[in-house]
Amino acid sequence: MTDRLTAQEAARWADRAGLPLEEERHAVVAATADHIAAVVSTLRELELGETAPGAWPAGWEAADVTL
Repeated sequence: MTDRLTAQEAARWADRAGLPLEEERHAVVAATADHIAAVVSTLRELELGETAPGAWPAGWEAADVTL
């Protein structure tokens, strides 16, 4: 990911969404948004092939997974 969200952009987008931020939160929100975007970008690169959405790995059952 090359384009990083600036603190000012984060403030503008938050305000546009009706969630105005205190000035000291702008940089933290921008960094968090950048991290989320990086994770989503990495997930999009995964080759899942024929894996069905929500499929459990082989040998796992719903009881094996804790949320």
